[in-house]
Amino acid sequence: MMLHAACWSHARRKLDEAIKLNKHDLVSTRILVQMGKLFSIDANARDEHMDHARRHALRMERAPFVLTEMKAQIERAGREALPSSPLGRACRYTLRLWDKLMRFLAHPELELSNNLAENYMRPIALGRRNWTHVGHVKAGPRVAAILSIIETCRRLNIPVRKYLAAVLPGLANTSIQRLPELTPTTWAAKHP
Repeated sequence: MMLHAACWSHARRKLDEAIKLNKHDLVSTRILVQMGKLFSIDANARDEHMDHARRHALRMERAPFVLTEMKAQIERAGREALPSSPLGRACRYTLRLWDKLMRFLAHPELELSNNLAENYMRPIALGRRNWTHVGHVKAGPRVAAILSIIETCRRLNIPVRKYLAAVLPGLANTSIQRLPELTPTTWAAKHP
């Protein structure tokens, strides 16, 4: 199952744009401080070399209060800002994606930001014209899923060929309920 989770870095970037236009924008600055607290939770988990379970526990302990306060600030700012202002657009963007931004709380393996994945996929975006031969509307998401698996293997230092050789032969006979066991992260944990 593929799940669409939104990126907190993109939400933060929208507020950064508002501050660039008005360095004295205290409302955007306050919201950014809240987002910074959210990112500091994950930074703390990285510094402590926490696994997903421990990071999840830390997130569940600290993030709900930060998120509640942040959402209230964003809603208030959205009501008070001009709709076409950078702050108004940033608030609308963040609130429109709020449920997808919250998915990291239910799925501990999710990162707050997809910057790492985007950086790995940048060569694909730069060579997009070379990929037009794919030829079918369903091909794009499939190519994205395949590239995501390959880049996840690389990030986890799993030899891609070894992973694919272990997973692909039995894939057609695997029930859909067992597919989460075959993700690179889960597979790596079982095959050190």
